[in-house]
Amino acid sequence: MDADVIVVGAGPTGLMLAGELRLGGAHVIVVERLEQPTGQSRGLGFTARAMEVFEQRGLLSWFGGLEKAALGHFGGVQFDYTVLEDAHFGARGIPQSHTEDVLERWALSLGADIRRGWEFLELDGTNDHVQITVATPQGVQRLSAPYLVGCGGGSSPVRRAAGFAFPGTDATRTMYLADVAGCELRPRFLGERLPGGMVMAAPLGDGVDRIIVVPDAVPGQERERTVGFAEVADAWRHITGEDISAGTAHWVSSFTDATRQVTEYRRGRILLAGDAAHVHLPAGGQGLSTGVQDAANLGWKLAAEVRGRAPAGLLDSYHTERHAAGKRLLMNTHAQGMLFVGGPEMGPLRELMGELIQYDDVKRHLAGLVSGLDVRYDVGPGSHPLLGRRLPPRTLTAATGPTSTMELLHPARGLLLDLGENPGLRAAAAPWQDRVDTATVRPEESEGVLSATTALLVRPDGYVSWAAGTGAEADPGDLRAALLRWFGDPNDPTGTSNTAGTDNTAGTAGQAAATAGSPT
Repeated sequence: MDADVIVVGAGPTGLMLAGELRLGGAHVIVVERLEQPTGQSRGLGFTARAMEVFEQRGLLSWFGGLEKAALGHFGGVQFDYTVLEDAHFGARGIPQSHTEDVLERWALSLGADIRRGWEFLELDGTNDHVQITVATPQGVQRLSAPYLVGCGGGSSPVRRAAGFAFPGTDATRTMYLADVAGCELRPRFLGERLPGGMVMAAPLGDGVDRIIVVPDAVPGQERERTVGFAEVADAWRHITGEDISAGTAHWVSSFTDATRQVTEYRRGRILLAGDAAHVHLPAGGQGLSTGVQDAANLGWKLAAEVRGRAPAGLLDSYHTERHAAGKRLLMNTHAQGMLFVGGPEMGPLRELMGELIQYDDVKRHLAGLVSGLDVRYDVGPGSHPLLGRRLPPRTLTAATGPTSTMELLHPARGLLLDLGENPGLRAAAAPWQDRVDTATVRPEESEGVLSATTALLVRPDGYVSWAAGTGAEADPGDLRAALLRWFGDPNDPTGTSNTAGTDNTAGTAGQAAATAGSPT
């Protein structure tokens, strides 16, 4: 085998997955068709949940100054996301190219093998591994690994080659996006609807404007179609009457409102993540952010599988958990598209949404839906409010001094938070010390969900898989059952997996790199 896992695609999802796999101890090769990053940035930020994913790996400082936005929108109807605790719309003004640069440097610092100019051509799966053929600057080569993950975007060649079913709705219209200099456009942050279509414009600084043009008369076409600035400028003039043809386009692109999702995120040894698994109308940075969450969910599970530590069914839980999250993503972006880019017939619905969104309950629901903060996985029985949800960012006090929930998640290992100084729980978790850390801490808050909690078992992706409140004695037996379900049997060195990792020292090296890593 050339690696434990081959990842096809070095976008945000593929790079995030590479880092997560390395932290879990897997040897990973990333193949990317492009020899250099394009520098283009469809996305200009990410959601609150994606920020938490980056923070739990110590990556937020790598981005430099981040501007959190309290105000967001749903289908162009603006509202305040801080109606939810810990909520905000997300980070604004972060080009996708910068996000990719941060994630690539991070993955490389952990030892990921990223090969640019290597284009996936075909695959040949067998019972115990997957072999792919790639075109490289040195000629055609073959790579083999126990697992292959397609992260190559909406036109994923891995998805097509592996025959994943990709049902959904076809595109009904083609839209244009461009970064244009020298036009001095009037800002239209939430879009302006005019006879003939809708336009948006937002200043990016240095005289450059990001524009989106949604003509009513242009039917949905192929996603990969090449678009020139003359076509974009003509569509802008047709809708607004303004001539921007003398401007300079830094780059132009097109996209559609096609909405599709694969029926399964895993087919044997081949998996999909990010846009390779789901395509939709871009709305609020959700595509990039959902792909990052796909990677965080899959990375530790797949690493456990190739290292022989995964309990039965762990890898299949990737599909169970993330397909449901992807389905809600498609539902909300499809609804937003109808509101946002629909014609005059959608006017009454937009007016009604403007009235409904004044109610706090509606704001909470929509803010949770769009930010990803409402995601809750089925992790087993229990009624604790954090069960199946992400561990919230909180300041903690340990014997060694102050720390935080996010800092304790940096190594991407399991985490037992002992908030009640319970030696019985710590003893129960001791057999898993090679994959689960234990921290005896006190929450800084005197009120709130952690103050009413005695212990939490947290997965490497930050989700709580077992919880004990203050109303009854925490049962070490229940904790052991949860440890077995999510982290395998520590007394079975071969695990339940039939595959063995080829680089079992990567976990220790990855943890050290995660702790000591810097943005330079």
